[in-house]
Amino acid sequence: MGGGAGDFRKRLERAAEARSYRGAGITAEEEAALDALDAQEREKRRKVTDAARAEYLVRDAMAQGKFDNLKYAGKPIPGLGESYDPDWWVKGLIQRENISGLGPAAILLRTEDAGLDAKLDAQYTEQQVRDILQDFNRRVIDARRQLQGGPPVVTSTRDVEEQVERWRSRRDRRVADAPVAPEPERSWWKRLWKGAG
Repeated sequence: MGGGAGDFRKRLERAAEARSYRGAGITAEEEAALDALDAQEREKRRKVTDAARAEYLVRDAMAQGKFDNLKYAGKPIPGLGESYDPDWWVKGLIQRENISGLGPAAILLRTEDAGLDAKLDAQYTEQQVRDILQDFNRRVIDARRQLQGGPPVVTSTRDVEEQVERWRSRRDRRVADAPVAPEPERSWWKRLWKGAG
């Protein structure tokens, strides 16, 4: 009898294929059996809850190995347990995508303020340092005046004279800490040339 049920199922599947074509003739018995199978399948799907469906999909993905070698597997999740920051998603996006120059002025100014000393240290003249600080202060003041919304501007302006003095002291420390280069040794060619003449 087991073979007969399998044959009947195959006939029903063929009937379902044939049913999709117009004018294909199937018997009334096959039509009724096909409708009964469709109703059974719909009933099974209706009884499966979203949680069971999700669990099945997760187990299926695990069986296929889709969760192997994930980025943070066995490691702590970064940023977990830190204090709440309302701009966490914007900061994360900017950091992940390495975006610069886009975003709310408040966040861009905070980011720039964090790296401003390094930017100042890369300058060669006092006038360059002053120009950068004056431009930074102007943009902070403009951001405070804007009425476009967004996060509040908490970045403070910098005292130009104080920052120039700090830049000078950092530069002097770098010069003092720099190793003295030994006098270059003359090449063999120059020694030979001097000796000949």
